[in-house]
Amino acid sequence: MFPFPDKYALLAGDAEGETELTAFDGALLAARVGNYNIVKMSSIMPPGARPSDRLREDVPAGSLLPVAYGYITSDRPGQVIAAAVAAGITGTTYGVIMEHKGLASRRQVEREVEAMVREALARRGLPVLEILVASAEHRVGKVGCAFAGIAIWK
Repeated sequence: MFPFPDKYALLAGDAEGETELTAFDGALLAARVGNYNIVKMSSIMPPGARPSDRLREDVPAGSLLPVAYGYITSDRPGQVIAAAVAAGITGTTYGVIMEHKGLASRRQVEREVEAMVREALARRGLPVLEILVASAEHRVGKVGCAFAGIAIWK
């Protein structure tokens, strides 16, 4: 069994690259997770987890790091792309995490992901104490990437 995570960090970054993969790598670096082996996780926020800005101190580079994330890449110069992630905090039990990305502004994807969190919590019969959002927007030069995620760790 994996250790139960008790910390989280909201992350967002964007970057240009020569290829989609190098743009993605640059966005991960901008979001502070480029030196981890990120493992995509689904949408549940651990109960009792607290925000932390100590990711680099707590988790050594090269470690596996669970992250719920969304990202988008584009090679169309001038195109605006954005990614957002939101955590629905209930204050009583676990919460939910939702991700969204699109050919849209940061504010548009933020609105969408917030609505997704509200729907997911309502479906579970859970209260909305707080919704936390992280997002990135990028105007493409050659090849661009926008990334947003929530990392959880022990």
